[in-house]
Amino acid sequence: MAKSILIVDASPVMRRIIERSLRMAGLELGRVWEAADGEAALRLALEHRPELVLTELNLAAMSGLDLLRQLRAAEATRDVPVVIITSQAGEAHVRQALALGAGGYIRKPFTADQVKDYIVPLFQ
Repeated sequence: MAKSILIVDASPVMRRIIERSLRMAGLELGRVWEAADGEAALRLALEHRPELVLTELNLAAMSGLDLLRQLRAAEATRDVPVVIITSQAGEAHVRQALALGAGGYIRKPFTADQVKDYIVPLFQ
């Protein structure tokens, strides 16, 4: 069954790489929304309720951690899995994201196999 996802990254190229990696990992994608910053991502998530949010931590307007806080605080998105995909994955950031309810993280650069091993099980 096709999954709806929200990909949040300032780089349009990175958003495409993430989407392509998901497809290469065998995830059947339905609707894919994209956002370049945290505020746009929050609006899209509240409006469309994706089945998965993949977000960078380093975002304009609202950080990925702040986005995660807002998603967990909202009734409509409280249970939506959020995975951090970031190059800014120091131990403190990782602990903070997990404490806020992230389902996990993937460090950039990543491979399609890493995405498959990590993301696909979230939907099984």
